[in-house]
Amino acid sequence: MNNKKQAISGDQLFESQRFRVVRLVEQCRDGILRSKDIVEHPGSVGIVPFVDNEQICLIEVFRPAVGRTLIEIPAGTLDRTESLQAAAVRELREETGYQCDLLESLGELWMSPGILRERMHLFVAKGLRSGRQALELNEYIEPRVMQLSEAIAMCHNGMIEDAKTIAALFRAEYWLRS
Repeated sequence: MNNKKQAISGDQLFESQRFRVVRLVEQCRDGILRSKDIVEHPGSVGIVPFVDNEQICLIEVFRPAVGRTLIEIPAGTLDRTESLQAAAVRELREETGYQCDLLESLGELWMSPGILRERMHLFVAKGLRSGRQALELNEYIEPRVMQLSEAIAMCHNGMIEDAKTIAALFRAEYWLRS
């Protein structure tokens, strides 16, 4: 892989509670310096919770950025000092009410590497026990149990549009067959 274009400096433009916007100056192949604004994010976790061997729990969540409700896996930002597994367990409980006996890694992925430095860590959760959600005041989340095969079909027909969810479901389907 050829990595000729390299960032040589950067200035912070903005910082919020969850991310920073940084302007990087890069030296390109032609030797000219160019700037690029990126979002630095602390990372996140995403979970595919298996209710049984064929059913999973997704969530319907209103996303102000797109102005509508999407179907997604439970997920959240690494905004506390905790392990990846502890973050996954916390997000699963907060968004679905479920607690799990088993958490297994499905790997990692970059969310949108052209503009965003966010690494998502994906997990499968099994041995679920139901409980109560612990939503933040600004969250509107409804758990939705369905067959994994139905969720995969919804990825193919466009009913599930969220990229992390599509990737996680395909990885979970492969994990289940392995």
